[in-house]
Amino acid sequence: MKIEINRTSLLALALAGLALNVSVIQPSQAGSGSFYNTGSMSIPRSSFTATLLPNGKVLAAGGTGDGDNLTSAEVYDPVTGTWTATGDMIRPRAGHTANLLPSGKVLVAGGWSRPGEWPSSVELYDPDTGTWTATGSMASPRLNHTATLLPTGKVLIAGGGFAREDLYDPSTGTWTATGSLITDRTEPSATLLPNGKVLVTGGVDNSIDFQSSAELYNPATGTWTATGDMATPRARHTANLLPSGKVLVTGPSLGGPPSAELYDPATGKWVATGSMSTYHFRATLLSNGKVLVTGCEGNISLFFSAELYDPVAGTWTTTGAMNSVRTFHTATLLRNGKVLVAGGNDGRSAELYDPGTVTVMEILLTNAVKLPSGAFQFAFTNTPGGSFSVFGTTNLSVPANSWSALGGVQEISPGQFQFTDSQATNAGQRFYRVSSP
Repeated sequence: MKIEINRTSLLALALAGLALNVSVIQPSQAGSGSFYNTGSMSIPRSSFTATLLPNGKVLAAGGTGDGDNLTSAEVYDPVTGTWTATGDMIRPRAGHTANLLPSGKVLVAGGWSRPGEWPSSVELYDPDTGTWTATGSMASPRLNHTATLLPTGKVLIAGGGFAREDLYDPSTGTWTATGSLITDRTEPSATLLPNGKVLVTGGVDNSIDFQSSAELYNPATGTWTATGDMATPRARHTANLLPSGKVLVTGPSLGGPPSAELYDPATGKWVATGSMSTYHFRATLLSNGKVLVTGCEGNISLFFSAELYDPVAGTWTTTGAMNSVRTFHTATLLRNGKVLVAGGNDGRSAELYDPGTVTVMEILLTNAVKLPSGAFQFAFTNTPGGSFSVFGTTNLSVPANSWSALGGVQEISPGQFQFTDSQATNAGQRFYRVSSP
């Protein structure tokens, strides 16, 4: 449980037995907007997945290393800056997807195992045991698809070269068909919007043509509807939900200069925003609301580069260069506001990006009480007279602006604050962000 003094905090509570999961994160020490090396992975990896776990560690799974696809997985500890081997996956996978489920387990689906072999099998990783188990298989193999965790806790699999979309239900471990995309797509992007719909953009169609079209999935009806087209056809691009509720899209297109555009869910339209120096491979929404883009494809001299997008100004600026060349790498926002950038180009190295604005300290939830209504009430200690707002979620991968507002915080005694979460009644695990103006 930690609070970021100058912006927001993340508090994690495992409600089973009301057990508290406490971690201490030290203040940032690197300079503003800089990269610095951290522990290297045990195996070179590219085209792998990196998943932030409920305990603040990062799971790296599969990928390609030394010419072979991998079953191995390892976990990064941001406190020690080291990687530790964990259980191997059942199948080797690269180009797969990974989703953190509300249970705290990680769902890994699709990808390719060996040349010409694309598994339809699906696996679950349990952080508590460090082991993988098989769960229900998809109806069709998937490669270069999207996987989106919905507010219901189900996972929507879309695209990947097969003419059907599927939903995974963690409560039953089974898949069911849902409405099909209007245009079948490989290498699209998918973004969960604040209204609960899913925006799918671009990709390559069955004729290997880059697409500018976009569609919206409605979980309530299981149907897709067309929305505004992007100005530029794109595939293998990035998409980030901004605090404003708009979606920033940038990444590879069919020629032309590097560009970025914004989607407004209120109007269904796209507008161009800012000029980048190059197309980048990964985009990460930072705690300060800016977007960090790293690495690239094509020009190796740009593989070190990184840029920042400021959604308030609508501009791009360069930031500190990475220490290693990277493409097909991962970039994961940590609880302390730093970004773990790892692997790529069959590399083992990893580094941390420090935006230079994060100051953190430990905060502990105490006095958990179950109210007659079934809600849970929690308290924490902080500076007397403080003012806070609380937001909650069951899924740490959901963007901060999509968390549920739980209201304000009451100071019950000098320096002792409490808040009530009426949504925690049936949740196996809940996470909280305390915002201090």
